[in-house]
Amino acid sequence: MNNYLKMKLFNMKVLQKYTLIAVLFVMAAACKKDKESIDTEKPTIVIDSDTAFPKQCSTIKRGTSFTFRSTLADNVALGSYSIDVHHNFDHHSHSTEIGECTVEAIKTPIKPFVLVKTVNIPGQPQQYNAELQIDVPADIDPGNYHFMIQVTDLAGWSTQKGISIRILE
Repeated sequence: MNNYLKMKLFNMKVLQKYTLIAVLFVMAAACKKDKESIDTEKPTIVIDSDTAFPKQCSTIKRGTSFTFRSTLADNVALGSYSIDVHHNFDHHSHSTEIGECTVEAIKTPIKPFVLVKTVNIPGQPQQYNAELQIDVPADIDPGNYHFMIQVTDLAGWSTQKGISIRILE
């Protein structure tokens, strides 16, 4: 084999070697970056601030409106939150409730208040002051209710908190 071909073959082997090293380096760097950017933390719901409403054991009059307020936060980005209001006439519980409130006797619902609402959080912020006006119809059953809040971040992690409220006549 002549010197020219030997030199060309040598250069190709060196090029392959350094290309392989470069590809492996880029892959290792990409894997490290992916692992660092994986969101593994659940978002939070603040319901005990001065401006938060409703709070545990709040009372609301039927036929009125109130504004739900809570601060939602995540280490990376928030996605959405949802509200679920349903009766607690059977005294069931949720593991997310904080403390107990005065409860009325168990009763059969006739026309209970039910609300399920999901809100997309614009702009993917890390913190969001949620505000949502809620109208309570005048003709619903008064009594004990659960006010459930769930927040979901962009990675799909979610947190839920339950508040016991009472709707009065």
